[in-house]
Formats: sequence, C-alpha cells, structure tokens
Amino acid sequence: MSLSKIKHIVLVLSGKGGVGKSSVTTQLALSLSLAGHSVGVLDVDLTGPSIPRMFAIEDAKVTQAPGGWLPITVHEADPTSGLGSLRVMSLGFLLPGRGDAVVWRGPKKTAMVRQFLSDVFWEELDYLLIDTPPGTSDEHISLAETLLQKARPDQVAGAVIVTTPQAVATADVRKELNFCTKTGIRILGVVENMCGFVCPNCSECTNIFGSGGGEVMADDFNVKFLGRVPIDQQFIVLVETGKRPRYPEGTVINGQDISAATKEAEAEEAKRDTAQLVLKYKDCSLAPIFKTITADVVSAVEQRGA
Repeated sequence: MSLSKIKHIVLVLSGKGGVGKSSVTTQLALSLSLAGHSVGVLDVDLTGPSIPRMFAIEDAKVTQAPGGWLPITVHEADPTSGLGSLRVMSLGFLLPGRGDAVVWRGPKKTAMVRQFLSDVFWEELDYLLIDTPPGTSDEHISLAETLLQKARPDQVAGAVIVTTPQAVATADVRKELNFCTKTGIRILGVVENMCGFVCPNCSECTNIFGSGGGEVMADDFNVKFLGRVPIDQQFIVLVETGKRPRYPEGTVINGQDISAATKEAEAEEAKRDTAQLVLKYKDCSLAPIFKTITADVVSAVEQRGA
C-alpha cells in the first residue's frame, strides 16, 4: 500500500484561502529535512497546485510505475551533513502548463484524492506533509475518509492549522478547527502566518495585518500556538528566482546577525547560489522561526506516539 512505509502523516489545513498553507508546508518540509528527517509532500490542492513552484521543480515529470506514480525528488539524503531526503507529488506535475485550469466536479476531485493516497509509491518516510485546499468540502471529506480507511491508527499524527491575524481570516479558520474535531483529526497547533512584514531595506518588521488573532483562536480552542511568521521578501525571492536570501547589515534574528557584513562575504554568497534550495533556505530569516515551530510539531507527534 502507498502509505505503508510512512511513519507520520501531518495535514496542513485552513478554512481560508490565501493564508499561505503552501508556504508553511514548504518551510515545514525544509526544516524537517534539515533536522535529518526523510520527508514527503503531497499536494492535494487540485485547483491551485503550487507546491511544484514552491520547490522550483515545475518542469519535473512524474514517472509512471506499474500501478502508480513515483514522486519527484527535490534532494536526496546526505548523512554526512545530517540532511534528510525530500520528495513531492502534486497534480501540477501532471498538467501541461502552469496556467492550465482544472475544471472538475466533486466526484472527480474525490477520486483524485483517493488515487494520490493509494497510487504514489513513497519510499521510507519519517513524515508525509499533506498540503490541502481551503475550505471543508469534497477534498477534505475524501481525505479524512480515505485516511481512516487506509492509514494505520498511529500514522495520522494530526494537523497544523494556518491562519493570518485578521478577524475575517480567523472566523473562517475556526470552521477548520471544528472540522478536525468532528472528523477526529488531532490538532498539533496553530501557525499565525503573515504576522508582520520584514522591510527589505532596514529589516524592521511592521504588523500590516495586525497581530495576535491566531494566538487568541488557539487559546479559545485550547490548542498549542506554534508561533508567528512574518512576510519576508527574501523568502519570496528565494522561491521565485533561487537567489540566496541576503539582508541589510545589522539584521538580527533570534540574537544572530544574519546580514552580509562585507562585500567579500556577499561575493562568496553569490558563488554559492547554485546550492540546493534547502541549503540556501538556512540563510532565510524565517528558517530559525520554522526550526522552532518544527521542533514543537515533532515533539507533539512523538508525545502522541509515546
């Protein structure tokens, strides 16, 4: 069975569109890999599959094996540096072009979700992250039902819920929390995304969408608040162009200066822009934030299994 070699399955959910589920899924995957875990990402956002673009592998082609598909490799494991492998699967790999629309009714979406969960041949994985579409409709119901049928009871570790700070977002995301309660999916925690904007010139962080809505929501539902994630233009540049993040002199994150202090250092960094995405991500201001979030998620998963 497709899921038989997977230790833990983590869903990334939100009842609201545009809150950055794919961004959070991508950074969780990179952070888990940097922590030495073997990771898979399954993109079941059928009408807006953005995971191929997030990992800069849009031109990759899925290999058809007898009875199913082989996922795309982002990078292999490197035991010498403690790096875990990372593989992804998305409907985006099966479409002719980035702009092609998927115009499907509910039954076909349901069938596709079930096929993704049964016909992708994952190798041994510590974590499979499932990036989901917004809402609580066909894909979510099919996902929950299929996991209940095909996954072992201990495999589905739970869900990470993503929101933005505004009340209009948290009002919709609360519905997703209720969905998890009704379907028996454990909530690992809440991430408040887009909480602030990191200025590319002075590194000051401004709360353009407010702050605190996600934490209040987590308290209301008595679930763990995993942390706040600001908007960082350098992460967007990394995803879109592959350029390593660089910050103005004096930029300090978690007590560490992450700026390029000298021209010599900048020149050396430019030479390293050919490195793997996961290694360039280490220089992003969001990397230490997600390192903490990922550690909390792993701790919650392991406590459940203890």
